[in-house]
Amino acid sequence: MRRISASLFIALDGVVEAPDQWHFPYFNEEMGAAVSSSLSAADTMLFGRVTYDSFAGAWPEREAAGGEDAGFAKVLGDVRKIVVSRSPLEFTWRNSEQMQGDFVEAVTALKNEPGGDIGLSGSPSVVRQLLAAGLLDELILFVHPIAVRKGIKLFDEGTPSVPLELLSSQAFSTGVLHLVYGPAEAGGKVGYDEVKSRLPQP
Repeated sequence: MRRISASLFIALDGVVEAPDQWHFPYFNEEMGAAVSSSLSAADTMLFGRVTYDSFAGAWPEREAAGGEDAGFAKVLGDVRKIVVSRSPLEFTWRNSEQMQGDFVEAVTALKNEPGGDIGLSGSPSVVRQLLAAGLLDELILFVHPIAVRKGIKLFDEGTPSVPLELLSSQAFSTGVLHLVYGPAEAGGKVGYDEVKSRLPQP
């Protein structure tokens, strides 16, 4: 079964909206290598409409311009891109299509298809749906040392908790934390009896 891996830039206060307004001062070679690595195994990408529109409005032009990031732009152009949206969409970026039918059924079928990993970049609404359905295999967070204090956050209030297990962590020289999480086993919660057994006994 194919794996789904989501990667997001996130502020200390949980904001993930409009990272172009606060992310770039923290970008360096460490982060560039980590971002490229997280997408290198993917031959398919899922997008929410807003994130897709942002990517489609920038990366085709960068590929055509032939600058230093043209290679990465070509990679993004070549992969299969599936956009989650309730409204009908028209595409000009190659290899783009709209997800059809029920979200959980469509993603489950996609995971069962032959192929490489399925990646996400941004698209917090899609990430939330994948986590709620138990379909996300890896959540990669680039935690920036800034409190943005406005904008959409990764997790909504009032929704069920989402237990995760930390798989790896790395601190970049900029203060950004590169954290990789996976689904926690058995709900990800240590039972009361187990906690009690770990405590010093009187």
